[in-house]
Amino acid sequence: MRFSFSRVAGPIMLLSLFAAGALAHGVAEGDAQFMQQSSGTQLLPFIYLGAKHMATGYDHLLFLVGVIFFLYRMKDVGLYVSLFAVGHSVTLLYGVLSGTHVNPYLVDAIIGLSVVYKALDNLGAFKVWFGVQPDTRAAVLIFGLFHGFGLATKLQDFALPEEGLVANIIAFNVGVEIGQILALGAILIAMDAWRRSHAFARQAFGANVLLMVAGFVLVGYQLTGYLIES
Repeated sequence: MRFSFSRVAGPIMLLSLFAAGALAHGVAEGDAQFMQQSSGTQLLPFIYLGAKHMATGYDHLLFLVGVIFFLYRMKDVGLYVSLFAVGHSVTLLYGVLSGTHVNPYLVDAIIGLSVVYKALDNLGAFKVWFGVQPDTRAAVLIFGLFHGFGLATKLQDFALPEEGLVANIIAFNVGVEIGQILALGAILIAMDAWRRSHAFARQAFGANVLLMVAGFVLVGYQLTGYLIES
């Protein structure tokens, strides 16, 4: 039986997205307890926790899939992923260390929109609808800022010890970027194998439609949470 990405992409994305309702930007209870009880600088544990977060950050991964979907040169992949990492890092560090708080539901809804945006961009929708092509580099950087704030809002819920806080949060962010590189490597290997198949051209459209649907589901989930909490 020939492997058909289009048959499994939808279920995988939607299952990941429903899991994201519980895990996106979330920190496991045991990890949260460790972070709140840690005293002084704990670089390696915080690097591990940051990498673990990225491995379960389904919304991050969906966005990254959209970003690299039609990028074939490693130079371009490196550029766009670096822009995302810069944006993510700036607001994660700023949000936690400055105490700047934003509503987590609204931030995560915008993160869902980032997935929708990239899927529409991949489908060429903006060029058809508006006759212009937005600057994708600027969009990736800006959405990276929102992704960073998404995690910052969760970390702000914890009573993190002041001693070693700056070093630990920087280590956590380093871990997030390490996790992103590892996840990106796995995604690129899978994408490369898929692109080599004859089915890629006809399946790419459907995959991006599914990616867009996944983003809309995440937006709806977060806005529902916001309305319930309000």
